[in-house]
Amino acid sequence: MPDDSGPARVPAAALNAFIARAFTAAGLPAADAAVLGDLITEADLRGSDTHGVFRLPGYCRRIKAGGVNAHPRMRIVDERPSTALIDGDNAMGHLVMKYAAETAIAKAKQTGIGWVGVRMSNHAGPAALYATMPLAHDMIGLYFAVGSNNHLPPWGGTESLLGTNPLAVAVPALEEPPVVMDMSPTVAAFGKVRLKASRGEEMPVGWMIDMEGKPLTDPKRADEGVLLPIGDYKGYALALIVGLLAGALNRAAVGSTVFDFNKELGRATNTGQAVVALSIDTFGPVEEFKRSVDGMIRTMRASPRLPGVERIWMPGEQSHAKRVDRTKNGIPLPPTLKKSLDDLAKELKIAPLT
Repeated sequence: MPDDSGPARVPAAALNAFIARAFTAAGLPAADAAVLGDLITEADLRGSDTHGVFRLPGYCRRIKAGGVNAHPRMRIVDERPSTALIDGDNAMGHLVMKYAAETAIAKAKQTGIGWVGVRMSNHAGPAALYATMPLAHDMIGLYFAVGSNNHLPPWGGTESLLGTNPLAVAVPALEEPPVVMDMSPTVAAFGKVRLKASRGEEMPVGWMIDMEGKPLTDPKRADEGVLLPIGDYKGYALALIVGLLAGALNRAAVGSTVFDFNKELGRATNTGQAVVALSIDTFGPVEEFKRSVDGMIRTMRASPRLPGVERIWMPGEQSHAKRVDRTKNGIPLPPTLKKSLDDLAKELKIAPLT
């Protein structure tokens, strides 16, 4: 697992408080700012460094530019016993998706499954934040979203018409950590490209290609190329399907109607997302299922390894280990990120992160 011992660390509580201060200063109600502090800090605790506090300056810029509604009225606009469509009223995506996940869980308690789609939302951080919310209720969680800009062309094409549309699935276990898959259909999410650029690092070959199909490794030239899908045409197909389920089905932006939210700060994105909660007891005893998940995890972990492989990891296991470590020892803040947050504090006239 990657070593987080290098950069200086900050306690999760301090980071949480700073995030809440920043959002309050940017114009959000204190209660909403506190929820955002919790969710964004959780993203960093889990090791989602490209989707946590790294995004805070951009979020605040969009709020101050009018691209995000600081005082939204989120509401259910269509509903059935097991489904709902929420209009997020252009709220911060984290707030919309928390509401959506809670709605899906409530429906699953009544009918066994809850599928809640969202329109008029915004970027909401890592997919796993919402796929894992049903776990505490003995449920399986799923999450789909349309990416907040397009960096993926159809297979064989050159025009970016799809985003790094994320998909997450979370399955509870009894004694083992839950199995949590959180992935984009591209080799790397574009947030990782931005992180490489901010750190002055090159990208590995295989993340991006230029318009002639040649490898692109300079993240500062990302606008000159496109991301590569996982599994070639299969990743393209997966991105398309997620876009249809999270975007088209919810009457949200998808395809050519998606724009780069980092470049058009004052424009509403109409981001589409969906969260699903599936009650395990609909299919059988909860403990029996969780024991079978434990058994599968242990079988995988104990299976023969290739030369040089020290350990077989389960999906989400490294994030779980990071959360344990960072809860105890603090969240790493590289110097470039700390400077960005210090600059934001000056801009918003709030106490810096210490």
